[in-house]
Amino acid sequence: MSGVLVVLEQRGGAWNRMSFETLAAGQEIAAAMGTGCSAAVVGSGVDALAQELCRQKLDKVYAVDHPLLGDYTPDGFSAAVEALVRAAAPDLVLFPHTYQVRDFAPKVATRFDRVLVSDVIHCRIENRHLILVRLLFQGRLNGDVALSGAGPHFASVQAGAYRAEKIEPGTATLESLPLALEPSQIRSKPQPPFRESARAVDLTAAELIVSVGRGIKEKENIALVEDLAKALGAELAASRPICDNGWLPMERQVGSSGQTVAPKLYLAVGISGAIQHLVGMKGAKTIVAINKDANAPIFEVADIGVIGDLFEVVPALIEEIQKTKK
Repeated sequence: MSGVLVVLEQRGGAWNRMSFETLAAGQEIAAAMGTGCSAAVVGSGVDALAQELCRQKLDKVYAVDHPLLGDYTPDGFSAAVEALVRAAAPDLVLFPHTYQVRDFAPKVATRFDRVLVSDVIHCRIENRHLILVRLLFQGRLNGDVALSGAGPHFASVQAGAYRAEKIEPGTATLESLPLALEPSQIRSKPQPPFRESARAVDLTAAELIVSVGRGIKEKENIALVEDLAKALGAELAASRPICDNGWLPMERQVGSSGQTVAPKLYLAVGISGAIQHLVGMKGAKTIVAINKDANAPIFEVADIGVIGDLFEVVPALIEEIQKTKK
């Protein structure tokens, strides 16, 4: 393996948080394979961001800077990343699994007669060969993808699959990549960035989340879980049935059809743990589950499990939290 290249995503000079999760994945894979890891940032006026990357443990940092990359277009970014990959000659190229990456990265991969292995949740080494694990059928199954032949190979990493705080600091050299990009190559007109929906709350940025499921029984009982969230200073979230019933807005749904989160603490209250929900929250650093069903699937991923009636456990928990604040 000749090396790992991580292409980070930024917008308007601000990093996408998933970029550093992907960088952590790149460092981990490179260490496991006994090879080096480099990183790149693409855009216009990205020197400050590139300098920031130079404080990480990387072989090299590439700044792919051009005025035509100021606004995202699939044509511009495809051309830029293709030139980057040909210059850096990595064996594996990693991207964060964002909307933007889903737009242009498959196009880049096909230019090298490769495919993009998307939504990777884990990587492992078998007989010195890299195996990428990705979700299938909305998380019902995991699929192993073995990379064969010469690189470059391309993959995107799912949100929450790796933790940004595990990035190793260090020093790296900076290289500015000359890019010959003409306006005629940009066939599409830049449009406003896609947003899945207008959200009053971004659960992906929350460090503490209290999530409620069908075990709450009635809409009026959600106030109990809201009190727990307030006591912890946490965001309130829910499984799909709660949002489908209109008991909480859809923007608070966690799961394969909602938001994917990776908080420091995820407290699941009355959630059985259907696979569609687990897909959205299993990247949490610590998972605490409260459920009266000892066989609930949520306990398979929970770090701490409380088997009991939430209507007894939650009030007692709120009381103990409030005592610590006095």
